[in-house]
Amino acid sequence: MAHSLGLKLYTLANRGTGADPAERPSRPPGRLVWLHAPGPDAARTMLELARRLVDEDAVPVLLTCPAPIAPHEGLLVQAPPADTPFEARAFLDHWRPEVAVFSEGELRPALMAMAEDRLLPMLMADARVPRLLRRRDDWYPGLMRSTLAGFQRVLAVDEEAARNFRKAGALAVAVTGRMEEESAALPCSEPERAALARRLSTRPVWLAVDVPEAEEVAVIAAQRSVLLLLHRALLILVPKDLSRADALAEAIAAEGWTVARRSADEEPDGETEVFLADGGGEYGLWYRLAPVTFLGGTLLGEGCSRDPLEAAALGSALISGPRSGAHAGAHQRLARARAIRGIGMAGELSDAVGDLLAPDRAARLAQAAWAASSDGAEATEKVLAEIRRVMDGGA
Repeated sequence: MAHSLGLKLYTLANRGTGADPAERPSRPPGRLVWLHAPGPDAARTMLELARRLVDEDAVPVLLTCPAPIAPHEGLLVQAPPADTPFEARAFLDHWRPEVAVFSEGELRPALMAMAEDRLLPMLMADARVPRLLRRRDDWYPGLMRSTLAGFQRVLAVDEEAARNFRKAGALAVAVTGRMEEESAALPCSEPERAALARRLSTRPVWLAVDVPEAEEVAVIAAQRSVLLLLHRALLILVPKDLSRADALAEAIAAEGWTVARRSADEEPDGETEVFLADGGGEYGLWYRLAPVTFLGGTLLGEGCSRDPLEAAALGSALISGPRSGAHAGAHQRLARARAIRGIGMAGELSDAVGDLLAPDRAARLAQAAWAASSDGAEATEKVLAEIRRVMDGGA
């Protein structure tokens, strides 16, 4: 590779210390595919790609991502190496992947230059906008162009993304669409779901999930207003901090509400107005029972702590405040699909809940949310075909 002046300046500005590389597990024998996700949103698509490679091709997969990822069978998960020549060399010496697949558009120039020098084929999947990993305000002439030129193929999500990559210097760009994601649908006990569904079958039900202390008053106030419109409405409330469950239950009961608690093995009866889902976990159960879900933390908290695609995948219509937190990408996707009801302040929550508890309106929003959470299978097939072509020695 003809290293650009930009790469030399970047390397000088980001020199490593020469310390020992991070501890790594043993490399599996034989072939190995390396996938990289720059964050949790991209990790969902790469996890589905990894699953297909492991299940269908029996190829071990290394997935690097700076965010924590739950372990999967047949998948090695590591934090990515620092983007310095020393760490890049140690990483590639250890793993020796057969192909590297990056995503979205994050560029790690030192690592990618070393990979190209070693003739490691590189692909960019689910490509959106090219961006350097860090120090984007510094002057690195030609760095993005020379880095992108090392990719065999860039697989863009749409024509706008393809133009962005061509303009930045990518040589082979194709539009494949947005990739499929690992299913966000959470499991639950089907007999328990069926029993609770029968118990609640004639009642309007809405869910407020992972509600922080700062939003508890707003959620209860919304339930009070909803009950004026739908007198048998039930709120399922999941507190974000389960250690507050006792105090929260006492406060709600002191205001005259009829409360049942999951942690006490109580079930909501015809008189229950608030069901405190304080047993821990069980999100898959609550999403299936509630046709409407408010994403706690999005009004007065630090953004939702749960991935909104979990509720979307299970057919619950979504309500969200303006604070998306760590799941900004999922929120934007749902908003583009008109699959999420946005509210700007706590006082709007009751109107949104009351509106969406009308079955036809909830169904339309839930259908749009489900579609936004479950498409992309064709694009994933195209990325798989590219990986297989490279591994079979294709040019």
